[in-house]
Amino acid sequence: MSLHHATFRGLVSPSPSALLAARSSRYGRPALTTPFFHLRLPPVERVALLQSIVDRVRSQAARSPAVVVFDLDGTLMDNRPRVVAILHELALAWRIVHPVAAAACARAQPDDIGYGFIENLRRLGVVDPGLHQEGLAFWKARFFQDPHVKHDIEISGARAYVKACYEAGAVVVYLTGRDLPNMALGSFASLRDLGFPIGIIGTELVVKPTFEMPDAEFKREVAPELKRLGTVVATFDNEPANVNLFVAAHPESHGIFLDTQYAPNPVTLDPRAQVIPSFDLDP
Repeated sequence: MSLHHATFRGLVSPSPSALLAARSSRYGRPALTTPFFHLRLPPVERVALLQSIVDRVRSQAARSPAVVVFDLDGTLMDNRPRVVAILHELALAWRIVHPVAAAACARAQPDDIGYGFIENLRRLGVVDPGLHQEGLAFWKARFFQDPHVKHDIEISGARAYVKACYEAGAVVVYLTGRDLPNMALGSFASLRDLGFPIGIIGTELVVKPTFEMPDAEFKREVAPELKRLGTVVATFDNEPANVNLFVAAHPESHGIFLDTQYAPNPVTLDPRAQVIPSFDLDP
């Protein structure tokens, strides 16, 4: 269904994901103390901004290609269920040798998940430093691999909004810090299975060439190259540093920061960026 003939409200479908706060124990709860909370647009202004981007895409696409860029983790995708799945697997691995820690991991739910796997173990009640390192290795061997990406769910309203941009004529670019050798296939399958436009004309999945390459370095290199696809209308990312570099590379575009989850000690957000917590189109 095209937005020429329908409002955003008619396109929104229910999402299983909760409204995210900064990576902390506040997941799924009002995020009153996130560093960027005071910068969040009021709901009515958020809806107006998202609508204006689709309108601008439609106008631009009538003349030349219009590009909208979306990060995945923490922007379109809530990866907390992926962490929970790994914790449940860890519980099975520990059930004989570390039964108390195993029981704690088995109780994990998405709202328990914050930033950093060791911090998550502590939050669940696993306090042995030796188990922290063992658990971290277990998590790292799985979190950055194709098979576990299937557990991700959409950030509220994300699928409907990406579809709206695409149907308005946007070239949709999924630009992620996930890497080609280990996560490209899983990312493609996840986008497909969650109903995002992918694998069709006007969509691109752009990933890092190697796991070792820092995300910020990768996006810094790629950002100027986006002009090859057309006029960049908007970029969406959940890391302030990435939002800043996109705004610098494409000053005429909308730089949107998703106030969901991000690394500790975030940089100051460029004042030109706008802040939203989700893609919800209900004020």
